[in-house]
Amino acid sequence: MGQVGLPLPIRELASTTWDAVIVGAGHNGLACAAYLAKAGQRVLVIESRERVGGACTIEEPFPGVRMSPCAYLAGLLHPLVIEELELERRGYTWTPAVNGLFVPFLDGSSIQLWDDDERCAAEVRALAPGDEAGWKRMGEVIRRLRDALRPAGDGDLWIGEAPAREEIEERLGNDAEARAVLFDWSMAEFVEHYIKDERLQIAYLGQGVIGTNASPFDPGTASIRFHHASGRLGGMPGMWGYVQGGMGMVSFYFCDAAREAGATVVSGVPVAQIVPGEGVLLEGGERIHARTIISNADPRRTLTMLGGAADAAWRARVEQVPMEGCTVKLNVHLRELPNFTSRPGTNEPHHYGQINAPLTKAEWKAGFAAARNGELPEHLWCELYFQSVHDPSVAPAGTHTMSVFAQYVPHTFARGNWDERRDEVRRLAFASLARFCTNINDGINDGIGSAVIDA
Repeated sequence: MGQVGLPLPIRELASTTWDAVIVGAGHNGLACAAYLAKAGQRVLVIESRERVGGACTIEEPFPGVRMSPCAYLAGLLHPLVIEELELERRGYTWTPAVNGLFVPFLDGSSIQLWDDDERCAAEVRALAPGDEAGWKRMGEVIRRLRDALRPAGDGDLWIGEAPAREEIEERLGNDAEARAVLFDWSMAEFVEHYIKDERLQIAYLGQGVIGTNASPFDPGTASIRFHHASGRLGGMPGMWGYVQGGMGMVSFYFCDAAREAGATVVSGVPVAQIVPGEGVLLEGGERIHARTIISNADPRRTLTMLGGAADAAWRARVEQVPMEGCTVKLNVHLRELPNFTSRPGTNEPHHYGQINAPLTKAEWKAGFAAARNGELPEHLWCELYFQSVHDPSVAPAGTHTMSVFAQYVPHTFARGNWDERRDEVRRLAFASLARFCTNINDGINDGIGSAVIDA
């Protein structure tokens, strides 16, 4: 389960000259190690934590419960990576979230946005009969963008060097709507351009700001919707799904691929300093020699490890990156699944997809403004995922896991700090869900969920 430890003594690692040292064994660092090792490079990956995977790992926050503290679904994992690193041979399996997105509304109505055009169209007709044609056009522009920029097979702009804007525009040709979605529109402009029913509009608004410190009324947020619908996992356009065993298994398979190709991966060994052109200095004082150092740490942490060796221009660019998150992740152990007043039951089709607890447009605006001012909003937008309904192995029999991805919360509070106000945020998330559920507090096992701030 990713606790690789120290396969060789530190002195032996230090006596070897490596082609590349990768600092950090998150899923990106491990994938990088696998590809470099397959290319014949002598690679060492050094992870400070006891378990590899970074944000995409597995922990046991409650007895007998396995959850990824941050990652929750696979969707943008590239089919080429799955193929080239032979993840299926290593045990990778997944369940497509074909039940799509369920959204209840405060007026007692609801909609199930299936990943099946005919079933979804029927739901749209039932909720907002005048919007079916516009809803179809809204889906078509996303399809056109995906087919133009990320076609199946050859030609995917994600493969190789990042494309220049001119290359992207050439692919889009004269498609003015596709250009507007990718470069200009806010998520609110996007949905309002195609559909009129406000409930159907707010059902989609969160899909334009997932993990983004921006309001759905900010220009450019419509591109987030495209980004999350641009993958082709399992050959299914726009599909997301649940990895058997939990999302951390993806990192563990990458680790297996890297080691099988000849890379050495160690965990529980913190790096203190990166010395360009020479290697890294461990916190224990040992020096590891390498001609190339690759950092899988975030840019600010990388700057700290570089110290005075960082290029001044690069340092300035990194320091200008706004690294202030607005989302909170709660990992919750449930006695039973949520019972939604609009579609009652605790084992219903909507529990097998994703669920949104939406905000009104006024609540979206007020919530974003509050978080920017260091305050908590009155309600949180929440997106829910239930790994256990697809994969009972992750929780004790008869219980369930619930991942809650919510925003907006302050990165830095105007009053107090996260240690002091974490429980308040947890209670706010549950209260936001309770507007739509009858059992959210009674259904929580072990009393609380564990909250992680994405910053």
